[in-house]
Amino acid sequence: MESRLLLCILLSIPAFASSDLLVTHVRNIKKRNAENDLVVNGIEIYSMKIDSKVTSRFARNVITSRAVNRGNVHKEVFFDVELPKTAFITNFSMTIDGVTYPGYIKEKEAAKQEYEKAVSKGQTAGLVKASGRKTEKFTVSVNIAAASKVTFELTYEELLKRQFGKYEMFIKVKPKQLVKDFEIDISIFEPQGITELEAEGTFITNDLQNVIKKTFSDKKGHISFKPTLDQQRTCANCSQSLLDGDFTVKYDVKRTTPDNLQIVNGYFVHFFAPTNLPQLPKNIIFVIDISGSMSGREIEQTREALLKILDDIRDDDFFNFILFGSDVHTWKEKLIKATPENLDEARKFVRGIDTEGMTNLYGGMMKGIEILNAAHEEKFVPKRSASIIIMLTDGQPNVGISNTEDIRTHVKKAIEGKYPLYNLGFGYGVDYGFLEKMALENKGLARRIYPDSDSALQLQGFYDEVSNPMLMDVELHYPENEISGLTKNSFKHFYDGSEIVVAGRFADINQNSLTVDVKGEGANDVLSFTTQQDAEQTAKAFQEQEYIFGDYIERLWAYLTIEQLLEKRTAATGEEKENLTAEVLDLSLKYKFVTPLTSMVVTKPEDYDNQAGIADKTTEAQAAPVVMQAPPLFLSRPAWYTSVDGDPHFIISVPQKEDAICFNINEKPGDVLSLINDPVTGITVNGELIGDKKANSDANSQNTYFGKLGIANKYLNLKVTVTSEKITIQNGNEKTAFTWLDSVTLQQEGLTLIINKEKNLVLSMGDGASFVIVLHQVWKKHPLHQDFLGLYTLKSHKLSEQTHGLLGQFFHPIDFTILEIHPGSDPKKPDATMIIKNKELTVTRGWQKDYRKDPKHGIDIPCWFVHNNGAGLIDGVHTDYLVSSLF
Repeated sequence: MESRLLLCILLSIPAFASSDLLVTHVRNIKKRNAENDLVVNGIEIYSMKIDSKVTSRFARNVITSRAVNRGNVHKEVFFDVELPKTAFITNFSMTIDGVTYPGYIKEKEAAKQEYEKAVSKGQTAGLVKASGRKTEKFTVSVNIAAASKVTFELTYEELLKRQFGKYEMFIKVKPKQLVKDFEIDISIFEPQGITELEAEGTFITNDLQNVIKKTFSDKKGHISFKPTLDQQRTCANCSQSLLDGDFTVKYDVKRTTPDNLQIVNGYFVHFFAPTNLPQLPKNIIFVIDISGSMSGREIEQTREALLKILDDIRDDDFFNFILFGSDVHTWKEKLIKATPENLDEARKFVRGIDTEGMTNLYGGMMKGIEILNAAHEEKFVPKRSASIIIMLTDGQPNVGISNTEDIRTHVKKAIEGKYPLYNLGFGYGVDYGFLEKMALENKGLARRIYPDSDSALQLQGFYDEVSNPMLMDVELHYPENEISGLTKNSFKHFYDGSEIVVAGRFADINQNSLTVDVKGEGANDVLSFTTQQDAEQTAKAFQEQEYIFGDYIERLWAYLTIEQLLEKRTAATGEEKENLTAEVLDLSLKYKFVTPLTSMVVTKPEDYDNQAGIADKTTEAQAAPVVMQAPPLFLSRPAWYTSVDGDPHFIISVPQKEDAICFNINEKPGDVLSLINDPVTGITVNGELIGDKKANSDANSQNTYFGKLGIANKYLNLKVTVTSEKITIQNGNEKTAFTWLDSVTLQQEGLTLIINKEKNLVLSMGDGASFVIVLHQVWKKHPLHQDFLGLYTLKSHKLSEQTHGLLGQFFHPIDFTILEIHPGSDPKKPDATMIIKNKELTVTRGWQKDYRKDPKHGIDIPCWFVHNNGAGLIDGVHTDYLVSSLF
C-alpha cells in the first residue's frame, strides 16, 4: 500500500515581468537549538545550491536542498520555494535515505481526483502556495527519521524577457539559517556574444562584495556566489544569517544586426531587437479613475506619478488626461502637443486632480478613444506616430454602462485594433479579469499596481516600459508552406530596450535553412530586410556543449506557444476556448510543464507518515490565496475585503498572506453588535441580529442573521438605516426613504449611495470606506427563514488606525503562521495550529460564502476558521462588542 503526497502547482502567465529566481530554504518551525549554529530543532541544512543554465535567453534552473535529522526522533522538514510567475515547473523530486520519489505531470482534474481520494482516507494537506508581486510560492514538508537525510530538487524553465536593454534574473536569498555549503551558480551562453554582465545584492556588504565571482568573455558568462559560514554570519559570533535580500543578475548581448535566427533539430527561434532607431512620436491618453475610493494615498500617488511622467514626455509627443468619477472630465477637448507651456499647464491640472463620486469607467474609456480617433481622422497627429491609451482604476464600473461584457464590446469596436490599450488595476478592488480581457482584446496588457509605499514608482515604471516606441506594425513573415506551429509574429509596437521573440517548427523536420522577411514602420521610413540562416551556422555557434541542455529551442518554442495560447484563452469563449484548452493541455503534458491546466503528483511509501496536499497556482485575474487543498481548490477569490454575512460569518482577508481567517459570533435575536467604530472619521457601523421565524427548541443552536444595519457619520450628522424592506437616510432633521424595489443613484454632501434593485446597495461616506450591503431574500411563505443582510467593506484603509469593532479591528495589518496541519474530525477539513497575536489557536480549514455578485448561491472562499466566537483572534471577548442600539 502507498500513501500519496500530491503536489498540484498551477502556474499562470501574467504580464511580462523580468525573470525571477527565489532562493529559499528548508525551514524549521520550532525554536532554535542554541548548541549548534547549523542545527535548528535537530535539522541541519548542510547543502543548498541554485544552479542556472541560460542558453539563448532560455533558462533552466535547478534548486537543490539537502538536510539531515540530527535529532533522535522523527522530525518534520519544510522546503519553501518561490519562483517566477513566468516560469513552468518541469520536475520536483524528494530523495529520502537514497530512495528518490519523482514527480509526474498530470491533467489538473485527474490530479484533483487523486488528491480527493487521498483526503477521503483522512490525510490532510502538506503543501501551501502563496503569491508575491513577481513570484509564486509553494511549501512541501516531509517527516524523516532520526539520522535520515532528505534531498529536495525542483526544476523549472523560463524565457528571460528583455526590458530597458537588459535581461534580468532576480534571486531572493533567504535561507533563514546558516548553511554549510551554500552556492548560487549561473552559467550563460549567448551565441551573439555577451556585452555586459552585472551581479549585485541588497544584502551584499563590503566583505561579501568579493565573494561574487563574475566573468564573461565572448559567448560565455559565469557568476558564482559561495559564501563561507563565517561570511554568512550577521556578526563574528552571531548564529543568524546575513543572507536575506535580493540578488540580481543582468546582461545583454551583441547586436551587429537587427535580428538573430537560430535553427536546431527542426525548430527555430528568431530574436528581433534593432538598435539606434529614431524614436516615434507618441500620442498618449491617460484615462484616470477619480472616484471616491481613490481618495487619500491612491490619488496622491497617482498625482505624483503623473507629474514625473510629464517630466519625461518629449516635445514631439501629444497627450491628454481624461478623468472619470460619476461624471467624465477632460483636461482638453483634443490631444495637446507637449510644448513647455502646455506641460506647465498640465502640471497645474494634475496637482488639482481630486476624487469625486462613483466609477463611470465606460464613459471615461469611450471619451479617451473618441479623442484619439478624432486626432487620427483629422490628421492632427503625425502619420508615423504611436498611439497608446493607459487606463488606471481601483474599482469596478457602477455608473453608466456597468456590465463588463458590454463595456468590452463597445471598447473593442471603437478601437478597431488601431492602437494598444494598457489597463492598470490599482489594488485588489478591481475586476482584474475584466481589465485583462479588455486589454488583450485590444493588443495591450493589464498590470496590477500593488497598494504600497512605492505605488507611484510602479505607475511610472510601467509608463517607462511603453514610453519609447521605435517601430509600429512590425511583421515577421515566414514561408507558410515550410512552417507549422508559428508563435505570434505580428506586433503593434516595438519599444526601445525590449525584444521580439518568434519561434516555430518546420513542416519537414529535416529542413535546415530559413529565410525571413521583416517589416516595420519607423519614425522616418519603413524598416524592411530579409534574413537567412541554416542549421550548420547555428551548430558552429553552439560548439560549447556543456552550456546546452537538451533540445532547448524545441522547449523554448513549447514554452512560448503555451504562454501565448493561455493569453488567447483568457478572452476566448465557447468552442474557441475549448480548442485552446485542449492545445495547451496537450503541449503541457508532452513537454512536462506544470501550467494552469496541469498538476504535479509525487508519491511516497506508507512508511513515511506524510500528508496529501494540493496547491493551486492561480492567475493574476483570480488573485486567489493558495490554500491547503482540503477544502477543494480551483477557486478564485474576489477582491480583498472584510465582511460579515450569513449566520453571521465573519471573513477577514489577509492580503499579505493571500488567505483569509473566519469566525462566527453566536448571540441571540435582538442583540446589537459593534462592527466598525472609527473615532477619527466619526464613522460607525452596528448590526442588529434577527432569528428564524420559529425558535429552535435547542437554544444553543439558534440561527441568527443581521436584519438591520446602522451606518452613521457623527461629524456629518448623517445616519443610514438598512433593513430587508427599506433604506432610510437621515441627514440632520431630513429623512429620505427608498425600498429595495428602487434603482437609485444618490449623491449628496458626504454620501454616495447606489441601490441595485433587489440585489445590493453600495454606500460611501465622505472620503472613508465604501460598503456593499447584500440583500438575501427567501420565499415569503418559508416556515422558518426570513430575509436578512450581509455587509462587505471595501477600501477599509480609508479609516483611521484607531478603528475598532468586530470588523474594524482587522482593518489594520495582521499576520499569522500556520503549523502542524493534521486530520480533523471532518476528513475534508484539516485542523492546524495558528500562531497569531502571540497565541496558539486550533483552527480548521473551511469555507465561507461571498454573496456580493451572487446573493443566491455565493462563491466559496477558503479560510482558516477560528472556533469559540473568535476567541484568541478578536480583542477581548465577543460580548464586549454588544451595544445598546444601532446609533
